[in-house]
Order: sequence, then C-alpha cells, then structure tokens
Amino acid sequence: MYKYDDFDHAFVAERVEQFREQVARRLSGDLTEDEFKPLRLMNGLYLQLHAYMLRVAIPYGLLSSTQLRKLAQIARTYDRGYGHFTTRQNIQFNWPRLEDTPDILEELASVEMHAIQTSGNCIRNVTADQYAGVDPEEIDDSRVWSELIRQWSSLHPEFSFLPRKFKIAVTGSPHDRTAVKFHDIGLILKRSDDGEVGFEVLVGGGLGRTPMIGRTVREFLPKDYLLSYLEAILRVYNQLGRRDNKYKARIKILVHETGIEELRDLVEAEWSQMKEEGIDLPHAELARVRAFFTDPEYADLPDHDQYLQVKQFENPIFGRWMRANVAPHKKPGYAVANISLKPVGGAPGDATAAQMEAVADLADKYSFGELRVAHEQNLVFADVRKADLYALWKELDDIQLGTPNLGLISDIISCPGLDYCSLANARSIPVAQRIQRRFADIKRQFDIGGLTLNISGCINACGHHHAGHIGILGVDRKGEEYYQLTLGGSADENAAIGKIVGPAFSSAEIVDAVETVVETYLKVRNEGEPFIETYRRLGQTPFKTALFEEKQHAAA
Repeated sequence: MYKYDDFDHAFVAERVEQFREQVARRLSGDLTEDEFKPLRLMNGLYLQLHAYMLRVAIPYGLLSSTQLRKLAQIARTYDRGYGHFTTRQNIQFNWPRLEDTPDILEELASVEMHAIQTSGNCIRNVTADQYAGVDPEEIDDSRVWSELIRQWSSLHPEFSFLPRKFKIAVTGSPHDRTAVKFHDIGLILKRSDDGEVGFEVLVGGGLGRTPMIGRTVREFLPKDYLLSYLEAILRVYNQLGRRDNKYKARIKILVHETGIEELRDLVEAEWSQMKEEGIDLPHAELARVRAFFTDPEYADLPDHDQYLQVKQFENPIFGRWMRANVAPHKKPGYAVANISLKPVGGAPGDATAAQMEAVADLADKYSFGELRVAHEQNLVFADVRKADLYALWKELDDIQLGTPNLGLISDIISCPGLDYCSLANARSIPVAQRIQRRFADIKRQFDIGGLTLNISGCINACGHHHAGHIGILGVDRKGEEYYQLTLGGSADENAAIGKIVGPAFSSAEIVDAVETVVETYLKVRNEGEPFIETYRRLGQTPFKTALFEEKQHAAA
C-alpha cells in the first residue's frame, strides 16, 4: 500500500497545526461558527444533530492493521467506543468534542491518515473495487489509478472550490462493485482490440434528489492520458457548473441541461488544448505509484483443500459463510474473505473499538496485515489462505463478525439517519435493525437469495436507496416519520434507478411492506431467478398490487 514520503508527512503535520490554531480561535470566540464552518469542513468536521462528526479518509478503502488499531484507539479515547464505515469507504466518528479534534488529527497523522477533502466542494475520497489486485477477472489494479487521482486532486488549486462536491470511482473488473455509474466521474478499465489498457469514462452520475446514471463521454481513453482528460472534464465543470443553486450545481445537472454530445465536444476541445501544452501522465510517476501495489509474498499452494471441504460439511453455518462471504482469488490456494458488519440487530457499518482491534490482529494473522473497506459498509480480507478460512471464521464469529449474509437481505446499506444527522427526515438504523430481525432466519435469507436493500433517512440518499433492489427513503409527514419504497434499483454494471411504488408507509408498516414485497417475489419467481431479474421480467405490477391489498386490509 502507499507510504507517505517526507513531503506527505510535512504537509499533513502542517495541516494539523493549522487546524489546531483554527479550533483555538473558534473556542476563544475569535471566529464565529459561520467563519469556522468552511475551515472545519475542509478538515472533515461536520456539525450534526447532537454533536460534531469527524469523517476520516480511507483512500480507495485500503487500511493497514496499524491504521485500524489507531482508529480503534481514537474510538475508545475520543468517541463512544465505535466507528461507522461509510459508502465512500471512509470511517466516521459521531461524538468527538471540538477541542479534541486537533489531537485526533495528530493521532491520525502518526499512522499516515487524515481527514482532508472528506467534505466541502472538492474532489472527495476516490473509491475503488474492494477486490482490486486479487480479482481473477480484472483488467488492471484500480488502486494504482485511484492513488494517482488522489495525489493529483489533493488541494489542486483549480479544483479546491468547485460548484459542488465531486466524486470519482474506478473499477478494473467486468463486475462493478464500486457503483461506478452513480458517480460524477466513473472510470471503467478496459482493454482495446489491440490489447492496450485504457478507460471508458462516464460523467454525470449521482444519487440525491435527482438520481441519474452516468453517461459515457469517451468510449476508450488510453491510460497515459487519464489525468489530463480528468482535468479537462473538471475545467469544463468548474466554468459552466451552476453556482447560483446548490441543488442544480452537480455535474449531473450540467450533463442533463447541456446534453452529453455538446458536453463531450467541450471536454474534447479543452483536452486537445491541454495535450498541446504537454499536460500528461509521466510514465515514471505511474511506475513509482504502481510499485506500492505489488503482490505480497504468496506461497505456492494447491487450490483444493480437503480440510475446508470437510469443515463445510460438518458445520452448515460455516458452509453458508463460504457460499456468501468468500470470493475467488487470482492466486491458487487463496480466497477473498468478506467480513459482514451487519449482524442481526446491529447498526449497519458500525464496529466497536474491540472489534476493530480484533480485526487488526486477524489481518496480521491471516491477510498480510491489510484489509479493505467495501462501499457496502463491510470489511474485506483480500489474501486469505483457503486452509485458514475455517479458523478465521471461528475467530470472527467469536467477535460477532462471522455473519454469513453478504449480498443477502440483512446485508443492509444504511445512512445514520435521524439518530445523528440534522438533514434527515426519519430514522434509518432502527428500521434496518427491525428488518434484520424479521429476516433473521439465515435459511430463509438463503432461500430468498441475492437481494440488496438500502435505506436513506432523507432525499440526499447517503444510504444509496435509489440503487437498492429494494430501496427505503425516510420522509416527513407533518412531523411523523414515513417511508417510501422503491423497487428495481441496481448499483452494478447494469445500473438502474429504483421506481417509487405507491404511497409512503408509516414506521409501523414499513417492515411488513418489505415482507410483502419479498413474499410476492417468492411466489412469482422462476426457479433460480434472483429478485432483480424477476422484477425486470414482471415490472412493478405484482408488487404494487400486493402492497395495495395489504394497505386495504390494514385499513379495514
């Protein structure tokens, strides 16, 4: 993984001291909250419903065990003993005191971490495939390109004050695990007919109050031109993006209003001029960054492990964990092990300090001291020997992290909602917990099969509800919490925006409504047909009819 050089260390240390002075001025009254707000946001500090929230950057979701231990220490010392992993592969602390935040940033700097550009109208944390570097099908390692973009974009003088926040995702695999089509810029690594590696470039994706799927602005961009082409897009956006209305300031609105053809012409014209100026990606710089992402020292192992087969037969729960949470690895004898942060009744994405410390120890023991954060708010060990999977699962199960539910209905993406967020209209976490309990039977979850369920507490869509096969959006009705259902969303390579199904449901009704949708699916599916395929085949009608009948029955 990438290691700081002298410049990086000095830069982050200076930023910490700058913020320490700014906090002191705020506490003394020399700065008003309005004056302090842009300063704290540039350091990832939000003011939420009850307290400040600090968002810490985890570039492209990659963590060392040392860094995770530091996050655990911060959670225990400065927060309430836990952290919340987010859909941008970051971690949030929900209860720090303002006067402690400079010390937290100093602690982070000691392990090469920071909170810079996790907020504000700038290029945010670049997200990547959590299986990058180990997926047998990938074209190239998306971490390399994400790190290049991170270094290029950090405090870029032209893009420090964009019309709105800006999000970039990179995927190198045919199966998209990054929601690349729902980003301001999405980069899909591809190989041309003559074998050259490059990118399909998408622009204008996003969720929020106007969800849109990104449009292809360039079918194939040779890899050497990545940074100059990104800069051309950002220049056009910086010049033409709306600044008079924050709800119309995202690049997706510019794409919608301008049209993808005209925008493409503007970008290509800007890029053509930049190429003449010699703005390009130096090969030496690409080689320097790529050197940080070499393979660990894999052993030569047989790909089949008889002991593993026996343990799956002897322990059905472990067998289910193998089916749901373990993915193929490019190296024979190894596997990718996903750690669900969605135990039944837990807050999705939360991990206690004790769990983080235990996971750090397990990373050292089983996965070369590294782990990844997935945008689904789970953790990943990317390099586990197949012979160690049973022992790893046993130790995970001891700390309540052995749940075999990855990609199943209880593996819920959820924002913090009204329990924390001042923008939220309704609670998200309690609804997620009630749904988890309703579908707690793991046999039933496996019978239902792959199904994504996402919950947002407001229209800002931090829980990606538009992209869930089943989406739940919290709304306010005269001071009461209600929930809209959407169906048919998808965040993968076949991205789709879910459609609203009928009227909103009360807090008391929403779990039953989800149950009705699931039971309807089980009645109308073809054998072996996943939920999303059934929905695409039949549309809303059977689900809408069943929900309407349930409403009528409840009213009677």
